[in-house]
Amino acid sequence: MLIPRQTVPALSLPIVGGGTFDLSAEASPRGTVVCFYRGLHCPLCAKYLEEFEKLVGEFAARGVGAIAISSDGEERAAEMKTKIGAENLRFGYDLTLEKAREWGLYISTSRGKTSIGIEEPALFSEPGLFLINPDDTLYYMSVQTMPFVRPHFRELLGAVDFAIEKSYPARGEYTGAV
Repeated sequence: MLIPRQTVPALSLPIVGGGTFDLSAEASPRGTVVCFYRGLHCPLCAKYLEEFEKLVGEFAARGVGAIAISSDGEERAAEMKTKIGAENLRFGYDLTLEKAREWGLYISTSRGKTSIGIEEPALFSEPGLFLINPDDTLYYMSVQTMPFVRPHFRELLGAVDFAIEKSYPARGEYTGAV
């Protein structure tokens, strides 16, 4: 289980268009938003990532980097990037399911073709949204068992503003006896 204020698992993946995303090498002064999405087959992910794309510049203005990641291969990740018209959001791909589990993501099995006619992979990870501090420690996380009811990026942006203004610490860090 990931714990706030503790180091998250290493994360290094290729990025659509070239290069590599390496969380430990991120230079954003206030951290990085990492959005794990289900894959090209998910119409809800496309809508969700459209919202993220619109706010990447606002996160950057606050010193926060942004990336969307899935277990899709390069071709499907590139297709998702094109589908949502992403110009600013980076897309990482080839997330292994073992790495997804390290991050606390749930894994689902294929149900065949989705409502938009795209085949689900045999196994894929469910969504998760994380805000990682510049020192690679966890600040915020939300993981889902389904594609529904995800945190809104505008609300996360408001939370970033609040955390900056109030020097608000990551919460949920206590691991002692209860």
